[in-house]
Amino acid sequence: AGFAGLYLLHRLRSEGLSVRLFEAADGVGGVWYWNRYPGARCDVESADYSYSFDAELEQEWHWPEKFSSQPDIMRYTNHVADRFGLREDIVLSTRVTSAVFDEAAGRWTVSTDHGVAVTARLVFMATGCLSIPRTPDYPGLDSFGGLALHTGAWPHTPVDLAGKRVGVIGVGSSGTQLIPVVAREAEHLVVFQRTPNFTVPAQNTPQDPAAEALVKATYRERRAFRRQTASGLNTDINRQSAFDVTPEQRLTIYEQAWNGAGFGFILAFSDLLRSAEANQTAVDFLTGKIRQQVKDPLVADRLCPQDYPFGAKRPSVDSGFYDTFNRDNVTLVDVRAAPIVEVTETGVRTSDGTYDVDVLIFATGFDAMTGALSKIDVRGRDGVTLADKWAAGPRTFLGVATEGFPNLFFLAGAGSPSVLTNVMVAIEQHVEWLGDLVHHVVAAGISTVEATRAAQDEWVEHVNEIANATLYVQANSWYLGANVPGKPRVFMPYPGGLRAYRRRCGNVAADGYDGFVLTMAEPARV
Repeated sequence: AGFAGLYLLHRLRSEGLSVRLFEAADGVGGVWYWNRYPGARCDVESADYSYSFDAELEQEWHWPEKFSSQPDIMRYTNHVADRFGLREDIVLSTRVTSAVFDEAAGRWTVSTDHGVAVTARLVFMATGCLSIPRTPDYPGLDSFGGLALHTGAWPHTPVDLAGKRVGVIGVGSSGTQLIPVVAREAEHLVVFQRTPNFTVPAQNTPQDPAAEALVKATYRERRAFRRQTASGLNTDINRQSAFDVTPEQRLTIYEQAWNGAGFGFILAFSDLLRSAEANQTAVDFLTGKIRQQVKDPLVADRLCPQDYPFGAKRPSVDSGFYDTFNRDNVTLVDVRAAPIVEVTETGVRTSDGTYDVDVLIFATGFDAMTGALSKIDVRGRDGVTLADKWAAGPRTFLGVATEGFPNLFFLAGAGSPSVLTNVMVAIEQHVEWLGDLVHHVVAAGISTVEATRAAQDEWVEHVNEIANATLYVQANSWYLGANVPGKPRVFMPYPGGLRAYRRRCGNVAADGYDGFVLTMAEPARV
């Protein structure tokens, strides 16, 4: 019942279907239900991280900030659930344990942890890309006597950090947002960093009434524009190479991007993710900014990424991250140079010392893209499990379906742009495309829809070909599953951009859903 599930429920009901939505949490909101750590906020502007399917909804809703915080996003998702009467078809506090396809009946049996089983013709997995938190298996973790938390499973009650010694492990997107807030509250903060991350300023501000009025007056044009960009953002990529301009002009463009809003920096030039030489100009600019902001040269050096290109890992969007390391109550520990040996009863021991803390916070990310699906026993034709089929990495056609699993569909998952774009635009595109497919299925009397192996294999090869032509594969990122020991190293999201992906999906639909086998229902026997 995150953004994808809520919109999908609304769309499928509009087709006259009976729909049941299962949600493990006791409330709607998906990733925003669970990630309620201090400082949690969206790294895409709220005007573009919101639903576009209802003109009245977008006009009536007010976002108090340019980049909204988790509580505001939760208020929005609850408003949507109530406004469209979605709760009546949502079963909360219920985790799906299995989904098994019955070939003879042409139906799925979906079972839950409450012992309830339902059958359905169509099953949609709106399980999210970042929904299974991952905590490293440090020796001694169970012995820690203080409070241990994960940013992706934050308590729903306030956590008082005032006067506490706090340790934070991880400096990805969650850690980057969390650390400045914790530093202002805690007596002392120790940041354990293995791999420094590139982060750009959010330039967040309270919502300007005039700017909000302009957005609402031009929402239709703004929405249409972002659907045709590669990023799904309200800014398209600069078509120039970093070397089409003089060094002085390049510096000016970078400064404008730095002083802009959030992810716009990665769109500064067209070849930042295709040319190592172009990327290095961005790296030089960004590391220069780090050294300008962090007073201690040694600390600044530790915060500068050294061994992967800018953008190959998801950049963070921050508010005061680097300035936090100028505070007297903040210590940065480089755990690549001095690895964590164990968690003790009183804190963390590295190879060069022990750090006592009262609260230990893991900002260590997720089993991304496929983690939630791997927790469900999904069985298709001939009892083949999805886990076995994807043992060497996920294999899909367009990211929405996989051969051998009829009438099973994925939203914004592996093989689709999802996390490499504005995920809200990616979600809406998937829901609308799948909604059109369902409309066709119902109107034409089709019983099953299944991706062909040839189409699936061609798509996987296409995704890999594009990924290998970029700098994405030069980083050990969660895009490749590199943060989970034993997980296959496969580049999972589609890196060709939302614009190209939408075009391909449109062509597939226009060609009668080429790449899928559509099986007509057998006429009833008299």
